[in-house]
Amino acid sequence: MRQAAFKLATALTFCSGIFFISNAQVQPINVVTTAVPFLRISPDARSGGMGDVGLATTPDASSVFWNLGKVAFNESNGGIVATYTPWLKDLVNDVYLASLAGYYKFDENQAVSGSLRYFSLGNIQFTDNLGNDFGSFRPREFSIDFGYSRKLSDKAGIGVGLKYINSNLAGGVSVGSTTYKAGNSVAGDIAFYYDGKNQQGDGWAFGAAMTNLGSKINYTTNASQKDFIPANLGLGTTYTKNFNEQNRIQLGLDINKLLVPTPPAEGDQAALDAYRSKSVVGSWFSSFGDAPGGFSEELREFQVSLGAEYWYNNQFALRAGYFYEDKTKGNRRYFTAGVGIKYNVFGLNFSYLVPTGNGVNRNPLSNTLRFSVVFDLDGSDNAESN
Repeated sequence: MRQAAFKLATALTFCSGIFFISNAQVQPINVVTTAVPFLRISPDARSGGMGDVGLATTPDASSVFWNLGKVAFNESNGGIVATYTPWLKDLVNDVYLASLAGYYKFDENQAVSGSLRYFSLGNIQFTDNLGNDFGSFRPREFSIDFGYSRKLSDKAGIGVGLKYINSNLAGGVSVGSTTYKAGNSVAGDIAFYYDGKNQQGDGWAFGAAMTNLGSKINYTTNASQKDFIPANLGLGTTYTKNFNEQNRIQLGLDINKLLVPTPPAEGDQAALDAYRSKSVVGSWFSSFGDAPGGFSEELREFQVSLGAEYWYNNQFALRAGYFYEDKTKGNRRYFTAGVGIKYNVFGLNFSYLVPTGNGVNRNPLSNTLRFSVVFDLDGSDNAESN
């Protein structure tokens, strides 16, 4: 059975983290694809307004999503952030990503954290190629994370995390002898953070994170049909300058690379069989040298984020950024803008993706306003002391 609705659900899922591309390309398109790409959607509006920069930005409650090594460097003893992101807003009104994260510091040197991401693809009617009705279902995916972070010194810190991933796209629909089931995976994160700023808060910070390091995911009863999850290596840096007590600016750069095998050239069955049989750990290392086009193609698999953030009186923020991905590897290129408001225990962050492209090149987040609500668990105490 060829289920049009199931294809739609799968297409929407892959669009959730990857691409809308056109056929009018000079170079061959060879996009690195994975299951559960919702894990690659920017989960907070602050980084969303900075071109998805987040590995070395000033620590906050959303550090749980980007770099667990930053969490212990939060000034507050605890914090919570909730974010809502409409998806494909120009086409549908019931597809969205919601996330929730929080942390708690035991002391000045260590902290625990947790987060939840939930991606809903709305209600979909299942049919076969003849139009026979197989009922409706609401495909959905989620992940639950737990992390531990610790300072190694006043400047450096590390973090480790464990996550459970669930992806239910077909709701148990059977096609002949094959039954589509919910996919499950377990993965880990490891991260490092270095804060090189001086006592005035000026200087560089650096971050590195390897995320989603886990098992393949399987959607059928056939154990050989497994898909890679989006294991990722991220490197980032920021530079902060405090002009005076009221004005501060931070500039950031993130570079990301999927630790997932590059699909082989079409028609090469031997290479395709080798691709499917690659081990998870082996693929992390081979992903730096397995592109059919050689080193030049490997370089095109790196994604670059640039971002800037300006704060006035530590209460009002303006943000801007740019995200770049090669046209043969997904063609996501967009500008972002955002604002932030913080007062006492409460904060709001908004981000907007500037519309780019048209038709199949349209970004799913075009014309979409994302927002995060932030709670500083001891912000009132900090305000009184200030």
